[in-house]
Amino acid sequence: MQTHQYQMKGMLITDYQLAVPLDWRTPDKAPTITLFAREVVASTQAHNEALPLLLFLQGGPGGKSPRPMPDSLPWLIEALKTHRVILLDQRGTGRSSRIDRHLISRMTAEEGRDYLLKFRADSIVADCEHLRKTVYSGRRFETLGQSYGGFITLVYLSKAPEGLAACYITGGLAGLEANAQQVYQLTTERLIEKNQAYYTRYPEDTHTIENIVQVLCKDKVLLPDGDQLTVERFQTLGIGLGMGPGIDQFHWLIDEAFAGSHPDTLSDTFLEQVMHLTSYYEGPLFAVIHESIYGRPNEATNWAAQQVRQQDNTFDTTQTPLMFTGEMMYPWMFDQITSLRPFKEAANALAAYKSYAPLYDLDKLANNKVPVVAAVYYNDMYVPRELSLKTAKQVANTQVWLTNSYEHDGVRQSSEVFCTLQKMLKDNGGPLVD
Repeated sequence: MQTHQYQMKGMLITDYQLAVPLDWRTPDKAPTITLFAREVVASTQAHNEALPLLLFLQGGPGGKSPRPMPDSLPWLIEALKTHRVILLDQRGTGRSSRIDRHLISRMTAEEGRDYLLKFRADSIVADCEHLRKTVYSGRRFETLGQSYGGFITLVYLSKAPEGLAACYITGGLAGLEANAQQVYQLTTERLIEKNQAYYTRYPEDTHTIENIVQVLCKDKVLLPDGDQLTVERFQTLGIGLGMGPGIDQFHWLIDEAFAGSHPDTLSDTFLEQVMHLTSYYEGPLFAVIHESIYGRPNEATNWAAQQVRQQDNTFDTTQTPLMFTGEMMYPWMFDQITSLRPFKEAANALAAYKSYAPLYDLDKLANNKVPVVAAVYYNDMYVPRELSLKTAKQVANTQVWLTNSYEHDGVRQSSEVFCTLQKMLKDNGGPLVD
């Protein structure tokens, strides 16, 4: 294990780098990969060894932990008052052994699929348990799971609840029994609502978007990295419409589409931003394993989002106004996007895979003893409230705060979300004691 410690803006930060087995089923035989975690504690409390441990589980899948910049993380400001915070780069992301196109391009389709399967939530939980036992002498973690981090939390409660003192979940109570098709049916309904809200707020953007589509259909428009910007790829920008500032951010992107250019030419500013938002260079793992997080035993996901899209013409590229897609991954993306092309064969093999091990233990969750408090966002575009509320009833000792005051990223937008959950936990007896 390697460690590095330093001070930053009133925080003492300790970086940990550990070796963990690639395959936790055969830990003694498997090759190792690197797991990176960053502990953050307020400098004024650095010597307080009794501070509880809060493990932050980032969304995704395939998302690295946030970097410790409290000015932009209101929940972190609050958490540092009472906890040591552990920011984990989940396997395959950030400074943990990263999955990228250079690695996967050396594998066959089946080798790539089998490699990617070792980066599911059950492996992440095993990594967390190794971190807890080796670095923190087996002390229980409290966890804060944002979005996919909530999915991981439910797996943690299924696989190793003895490692947990309490769980906070924000926008991440996954459907325990829903398959990929059912999830995308629900998220598509919410996505249509977000598109309608966008066009209601900015009706003048309809004309600009029509012009953008005309340019993309008439000319071969290239992004700065050489990829062609198709209408389908343009539509994927809707993935951000379900975040707090998402609709406004999208408007300002469209606002500059033709700025300073010939009336029929898209601006360099616009094209650079679109490339950045749709390229997946920073996190290809997000696109590659996205549908697999809904994988169930004896059932292939089989590009479920594409199947749902083809059920009607709502998202057809010829529709006016153009409808934008959300957190859905489509097979054509692995042809059109440079960073994803090396993953194409592995992604297709993963879509056809049926031998998933179950992630959730319904019996264990029904008898859960670890206190769980969860924020469920009424208008959540990514994790449907219908599934979240059902799960809350299936997981014992769970309290829900249902709110329409925030979108999916509420915990990143306001300290109220984490503080409300803290109060709920305290009022219900607080965390379990070691």
